[in-house]
Amino acid sequence: MAHQGYQMDSVKLSCPICLDLMRDPVTIPCGHNYCMNCIGNFWDGEEKEKGIYSCPQCRQRFTPRPVLKKNTMLAELVEDLKKTGLQAPAADHCYAGPEDVACDVCTGRKMKAVKSCLVCMASYCENHLQPHYDAEPLQKHKLVDPSKKLKENICSNHDEVMKIFCRTDQQCICYLCLMDEHKGHETVPAAAERTEKQKELQERRQQIQQRIQDQEKDVKLLQQEVEAINGSADKALEDNEKIFTDLLRLLQKRSSAVKQQIRSQQETEVSRVKELQKKLEQEITELKRKDAKLEKLSITEDHTQFLQNYPSLSALSESTHSSSINIHPLRYFEDVTAAVSEIWDILQDVLRDIRTDISLAVTEVDVLPPESDQSTKENVNDDLDELKVIDQSKNMQTTVAIADCTLSSSEQQTRAGFLRHARKITLNPNTAHKYLELSEGNRKVTMTNENQHYPEHDDRFTRRWQVLSKQRLTGRIYWEVEWSGRGIEIAVAYDAIKREGDTQESTFGLNENSWALCCSPNKYTFHTDGWKEDIDESIPVSSTVGVYLDTKAGILSLYSVFGSLMILIHGVQTTFNEPLYAGIWLSRSVGTTAEFIQLQ
Repeated sequence: MAHQGYQMDSVKLSCPICLDLMRDPVTIPCGHNYCMNCIGNFWDGEEKEKGIYSCPQCRQRFTPRPVLKKNTMLAELVEDLKKTGLQAPAADHCYAGPEDVACDVCTGRKMKAVKSCLVCMASYCENHLQPHYDAEPLQKHKLVDPSKKLKENICSNHDEVMKIFCRTDQQCICYLCLMDEHKGHETVPAAAERTEKQKELQERRQQIQQRIQDQEKDVKLLQQEVEAINGSADKALEDNEKIFTDLLRLLQKRSSAVKQQIRSQQETEVSRVKELQKKLEQEITELKRKDAKLEKLSITEDHTQFLQNYPSLSALSESTHSSSINIHPLRYFEDVTAAVSEIWDILQDVLRDIRTDISLAVTEVDVLPPESDQSTKENVNDDLDELKVIDQSKNMQTTVAIADCTLSSSEQQTRAGFLRHARKITLNPNTAHKYLELSEGNRKVTMTNENQHYPEHDDRFTRRWQVLSKQRLTGRIYWEVEWSGRGIEIAVAYDAIKREGDTQESTFGLNENSWALCCSPNKYTFHTDGWKEDIDESIPVSSTVGVYLDTKAGILSLYSVFGSLMILIHGVQTTFNEPLYAGIWLSRSVGTTAEFIQLQ
């Protein structure tokens, strides 16, 4: 009995918040007791923000916040209880906590519910559930795991259990609802509807599971694709390293050969010049000796002696060299230098072109099925073309081999691969110059001689006959422009390009914020940051220009389009630091047009 008494006391002396023996117990105005820290922390939370403080058990409110003072009597009782060696029940005892479902029958401090009854619409602890096991009428009740949502099964209008499903309104109702607002509706027992919905649920699960299986297969395929890409990239790196190592070795070998031939020719020429120099010095010595004898003879007073010796001294031997020597200071090997420099320029052009082509080939990696396996095989060719360097003045000939390293498809492409990245592009009226007329859903721009009376806008070009696209260009994008007239510029530009005035900062291709291809009936030219490059006139001019842009890879490529055939005009490899916009400039010729083709 004493043991039970102490156990009861331990419960009474436990803090309702922490469920442990009270530490520094306090009594609040409603009479309930708590640990000083527990009730203080409770009031410091949400209660403090509202400015109203309440009891966690009876919810009585206090204003202002009560001053907490230690309850000395309770503190002494707690200490006495501790001396007995008994402690408060553990926090996970049978009593219901804030997150537990409480027994609806318990009074006072409620026990944890172990089951909920869908017929009684109540939850029961172990003790109060026992009648459902003992009483025969209650044994037929449906028991489920404890649920806090039992109230959702009660009709809010009639306080009756909702056991009927209205198919007309797709909601659960009680039997009184069936006689009222749901009268005449198609209704079935909730259990019957559950059976139907359970079948649908199983079918849906099967569909989901099948989709999961299919997508898991796709994941495996993608993983294989990743492995294939990595393997291909590793192989390409290995081949690339070998090709360029061989190229560097070959260039080094040819460089050594050029050096050796230059030195050999240098020695030959220097030897020839020094031999001639030696002969000249010998002749000078002989001439000086003869000049001394002639000088001596000239002062001889004996006429007979003079006349006898003069014939032998006056005769001059034939000179061993020509009367004039042509000297070309520092020009003996300039032709060699010029020839090597020409090779350097050619090599730079080749490497610049293949950098764009290789980047295009690499960025075309796609998880979609490839159009042709052959496209993955068109890699870097290691054909070596020999370029001859000849010094005409010295009759020197040096052969230097360089790697062509060009993609087999660098000059001609088909449109099919690019059309996968086609995107609809429209022009922004707020940027158009006042003499530019937009039509065809803002896809076409025409040069006019009439003010279009556009509204004032900060984005409008005020002096340049230019317009920008409405869409920002990011990722991989392809579009085509069809043009007519005296000439246009097809550009991409940052939004930062200037709009006012007729300056380099507002002109496509003359600043660091834009890149522009100038199209005329006879040729192309490319401009960026004030730098101009004339395009090879062998590239035919087309009225349709294709533009491929990969902002992440920093690639811009422009093509002459002839039906399904594409010929590379120019390629750029750079770093795009901002989103880009498509741009058009029209020459000041009425009727000149440019239209963004609506690609299928």
